[in-house]
Amino acid sequence: MSARDVNLTDGDLLKPLLVLSLPIILSQMMQVCYNLADTFWVGRVGENAVSALSFSWPIVFLMISIGGGFTVAGTVLVAQNKGAGNDDRVNHVAGQTIAFVILLSAIFSALGYIFAPSLLNLIGTTPGTEVHALSVSYTRTIFLGVYFMFGFFIFQALLRGWGDTRTPMYLMAFGVVLNVIIDPFLILGFQNNPIFGMLGFDGLQATLFSLTGFTGMGVQGAAVATVFSRGVGALVGFYLLFSGRVGIHLSKDDLILKADTVRSIVRIGAPTSIEQSTRALGVTALTALAAYAGTTVAGIDTSAAVAAFGIGNRLNSLVFLPAIGLQQGVETVVGQNLGADKPERSKQTVFLGVGLISAALAVVSVVSYQFAEPIVAVFIPGEPNVIAIGVNFLRINALGFVFLGIFRVVSGGFRGSGSTRTAMAFSLLALWVLRIPPAYALVEWTGLGLDGIWYAMAFSNVAAAIVAGLWFLRGTWTDNVVDVSRPVPADD
Repeated sequence: MSARDVNLTDGDLLKPLLVLSLPIILSQMMQVCYNLADTFWVGRVGENAVSALSFSWPIVFLMISIGGGFTVAGTVLVAQNKGAGNDDRVNHVAGQTIAFVILLSAIFSALGYIFAPSLLNLIGTTPGTEVHALSVSYTRTIFLGVYFMFGFFIFQALLRGWGDTRTPMYLMAFGVVLNVIIDPFLILGFQNNPIFGMLGFDGLQATLFSLTGFTGMGVQGAAVATVFSRGVGALVGFYLLFSGRVGIHLSKDDLILKADTVRSIVRIGAPTSIEQSTRALGVTALTALAAYAGTTVAGIDTSAAVAAFGIGNRLNSLVFLPAIGLQQGVETVVGQNLGADKPERSKQTVFLGVGLISAALAVVSVVSYQFAEPIVAVFIPGEPNVIAIGVNFLRINALGFVFLGIFRVVSGGFRGSGSTRTAMAFSLLALWVLRIPPAYALVEWTGLGLDGIWYAMAFSNVAAAIVAGLWFLRGTWTDNVVDVSRPVPADD
């Protein structure tokens, strides 16, 4: 047992759920800091640079989502086997998840690097333009370092299933600090970097520039900073797993893939992978629709529309940190309690999570609506068109924040039970039935332009929460618990 894992199968539920979820929320906040730091400093390069990030992110998110879906299998298998008391089995499924996902990342790295230009062209970039060139540079650099990114995600998922969310949080904090430190230098170089002036190191700036002549890597510098900081975190995480200092004790034998375990990982992880990757495709489709609406319908420059959409999505990711944290906390609590044959306790966990997230996001909705303009302006100063679009995005989406939070928590209950196909089905319904078709219809036939997309997003959040909530109340999701064998108690 690690000193940092939480007892989730006995006693009060509120405290262990919060103790488990709060570090996840902080870790997710740090995750967003990666993206916001990139956006902040890249915004100093220019609108084209921000647009390049907006075009690149759906592809990067697609890659992360496919691999990340299989890390959820690691969380579920570790949680339910720990709840059942099968510690040896925990080590085995943890090692198998690492080996399988790293193998998958090698395939993604090669394919992503080769097809990045074509994929970006499909989204809406124009070959030969600066935006296209910057997007290709950023995307290819991320794909070259996908091993490190997946490695860190695996570490987080396995420790979360074990009930330890503090160790990944500390490691994430280290990575964020490292990324924030090197980001402005890799992006802007030493010549016109405001960091030196802020710190009063103008002389050092002149010296460094005269010695290196480094003017920065622009958008590619943001990718290099992210890959490097994640790489350091992944290496430290694997050291902790193999040393046994975090409760899970891995050996080299655990990394030799076994057909039965791989089938379990695929069976549990594939639906989540499909769910998350189609969500990424949905972001891609909405990015393309935003570009179309900006030029054809709204009469706004494509770069401005896409930049505003990209900033809005990043702000949304910050807003939903409590939902993501509680969702992943609920996954672990539900998984361990179903493994321990306590289904009623699992249901109570979901109800508790819904109450907590509803209260939190009600406050966030009010703040987001009231202060939308200064929030958006931080990330794209001096661009009034982009700011105006981003303000509408944030205010309209605020109408559905509470419902999206409820949907996330209920989906976490489905995943924790191993019912990843159920969670996938509702996610596909929310995106491809309740969001994208209405968004296109509102853009094409109502004259709302970009606001039509934002209203469709809010509507889908409300409708999906209602449908998923009704299914949850049926109670059949607890029947899909992963098959675990509980050890037989010895005779007294």
